Amino acid sequence: MTRWAMIADLERCVGCQTCTAACRHANATSPAVQWRSVLDVEAGSFPNVNRTFVPVGCQHCADPPCMHVCPTTATRQRADGIVTIDYDICIGCAYCDVACPYQARFKITKEDFAYGDEGMQNEIEREDPARLGVAQKCTFCSDRIDFGIENGLTPGSDSRATPACVNSCIADALHFGDVEDPDSNVSQLLRAHKSFRMHAELATEPGFHYLYDKAAAAPAPDIAPALADAQAGRIRSRGVEPWHQKHWDWKASANFLCGGAGTGLFGFATIASLGGTPILAPGLAALALILCGLTLLMFKIGRPLRFLHVLRQPQRSWMSREAWVAGLLFPLALFALWSGRPTVLVAAAIVALLFLFCQGMILEQSKGIPAWRNPRVIAFIMATGFAEGCGLFLLLAAFLPALGSAAKPLAIALVVLATIRIWTWWRYLNALASEGAPTRTLEIFTACRLWFFAAGLVLPVVLVALGLILPVAGAVLFALAGLSVFATGWAIKFILITRAAYNQGFALPHTPIRGSGVPGPAVKPGWTLP
Repeated sequence: MTRWAMIADLERCVGCQTCTAACRHANATSPAVQWRSVLDVEAGSFPNVNRTFVPVGCQHCADPPCMHVCPTTATRQRADGIVTIDYDICIGCAYCDVACPYQARFKITKEDFAYGDEGMQNEIEREDPARLGVAQKCTFCSDRIDFGIENGLTPGSDSRATPACVNSCIADALHFGDVEDPDSNVSQLLRAHKSFRMHAELATEPGFHYLYDKAAAAPAPDIAPALADAQAGRIRSRGVEPWHQKHWDWKASANFLCGGAGTGLFGFATIASLGGTPILAPGLAALALILCGLTLLMFKIGRPLRFLHVLRQPQRSWMSREAWVAGLLFPLALFALWSGRPTVLVAAAIVALLFLFCQGMILEQSKGIPAWRNPRVIAFIMATGFAEGCGLFLLLAAFLPALGSAAKPLAIALVVLATIRIWTWWRYLNALASEGAPTRTLEIFTACRLWFFAAGLVLPVVLVALGLILPVAGAVLFALAGLSVFATGWAIKFILITRAAYNQGFALPHTPIRGSGVPGPAVKPGWTLP
């Protein structure tokens, strides 16, 4: 079995960016896109500072998270390990972008030329409209590899069958070959040198290896970096430390805001109906909320006319599963509201619960965003969805007298749900802090602690208590408590999606030292480590 792999010798790379230019020329990428780039990483503290140049790009993982989350099957993996994108199927949802821990995915929505809107003749002639609005990335120059194999050439040895970046490297720092072949150039290099793979702790098994020392050299310090060492990478960390993801904006967050509250509302409407309360209005409001969130997604994806492609991969992608569940939820829920049959209403509520679970899993599967991939985010998403739904029901009950009979028991349920929500939130934050997370993510969440606790739990508890003591004003006080829980839930989810979503950034388990000496300590700038 063949597995193509790339090697970067960190002791040789001089940071000339020739590989970046060669990639741009060979693949006609726009100025905003760099399939191959070279990081400039400084580490240590004065006067003991070292500088490392690190080529990065798609790692062509053996277990690529981008492929698993893709709802359309546009991202695939060839038998030789190369991960590809079908531009004709991709809808531009950017789910692969937030799932990639290597920041190797790009998406542009309009032509981008080096010198303004006019564009040079060579740019205009090579512009590929198929890449607009969809994901794109390094392909290991698979067209050159395929050409070479068809013509009896050896990729990695014969230049016509080797990726352009490798051919162009002036320092002989980049190498390419079949890592499964023990006699290949890359296998020999891996035996002769110590190496690492970036973010190996995420178990993606990248096809990109970094050499940092000779195999026979003295062992490098195998000590986890202290906080001061990690922070020292800030000497030069632009493009290295985590930055905020670009593509999941307020329109993407609307799906989680509206979907969570809508499913929660439908669930509590179903519970109220079992007690004899008419629920047509809250039921329709719940479905309208969910539909609103899904509709706004249409304005986020790069190729909205292809939206039905989202249904293509329910066996893998939670986004695809969410779409299938939504397709079942709406007709079933509408029939349940029309017929009023309790069994059908309960079935629809279960499907709504499954929709909410899918939303939690969509975040958890986004391996490239540390704030999302923590498994405890699922419990929080579900807890806040229930709490928001209960709050919305109480808010509607203040305006719809027919719902008043269910207000008191649901007000008590609101207090319980708000408490559970705060508990899941604290567990989630503690997990992030104990496992390590981007510093900016933790700073943003820390700033939310006080107001979320006060307005999301203390205030609703006080209002519900007053409502129970003062029955005359109970409906209004319950509604205000519900509004507080609902509003804080939306606020915290909006922050989670659009403010705290910093990506993985880049990290080096070892920093090589050219010449004498031993490799330096690990560098992980922009992170707060446990």
